[in-house]
Amino acid sequence: SVSRASPNLTFVPACLPPDPVEVEELQHFVSNSKRLFVMTGAGISTESGIPDYRSEGIGLYARTDRRPVQHAEFVRSASARQRYWARNFVGWPQFSSHQPNKAHLVLRDWEKLGKLHWLVTQNVDALHSKAGSQRLTELHGCTHRVFCLACGDRILRSELQEHFEALNPTWKAEAFGVAPDGDVFLTDEQVQNFQVPACRKCGGILKPDVTFFGDTVSQEKVSFVHQRLAESDSMLVAGSSMQVYSGYRFALAAREKKLPIAVLNIGPTRLDHFASLKLNSRCGELLPLIV
Repeated sequence: SVSRASPNLTFVPACLPPDPVEVEELQHFVSNSKRLFVMTGAGISTESGIPDYRSEGIGLYARTDRRPVQHAEFVRSASARQRYWARNFVGWPQFSSHQPNKAHLVLRDWEKLGKLHWLVTQNVDALHSKAGSQRLTELHGCTHRVFCLACGDRILRSELQEHFEALNPTWKAEAFGVAPDGDVFLTDEQVQNFQVPACRKCGGILKPDVTFFGDTVSQEKVSFVHQRLAESDSMLVAGSSMQVYSGYRFALAAREKKLPIAVLNIGPTRLDHFASLKLNSRCGELLPLIV
């Protein structure tokens, strides 16, 4: 079930209500699109209570000196994995309980109406799946899945939570703040006794099915998304500054194909100088106004 509660604006940058002219411009853009390609970022999920990294003043980078785990460090260091999984274990119950907001539901409805050709999200929070989107590529994977780096065996993150609980029956830690990808802030002292399970099949290293910073999206997935973009006639970017190249490359490809591009994001983006339309509103406030 999807929460119909008011949006959680704790991690949403301040902005003005949608301008009627902007609403009309986006309506015209969407109405003229027959096969719309949509790319979403963290700014579509902030209204569900999930912080982002880069928003001015309130993003993780602005509020703390914390940085997300690097792929090479996670693979190389047992202590890095212990620290990551301890924080993730504490944060998981809250992170996994987040629900889609109005923006996720609108995009699901556009898909049902045949307006949205394909949806690519840079988010790993599963909120588009929870909303019911099916023509969907999770570009950076999803925290709700876990796999073994050695044998490739996959399990649900919820199942791994039970393994953690069995291995750490007396371990407790108080969390301080939540990060965008679901882990929380813990001290080194808090995590030092946390036990991390190995793969049940081969004893290998378990990793969330997400692309960590410093890793790359598979060429197969990139090619698949390029194919969906080639079938589309316009591109809408919602809730992303497009600072990460893995997503930005598709906007560059859309520009090369001379597709009209609309950007809906609070604050500047890498596309502002070549987008056909730039809107500075909340996704969950503006998208529901489009019919």
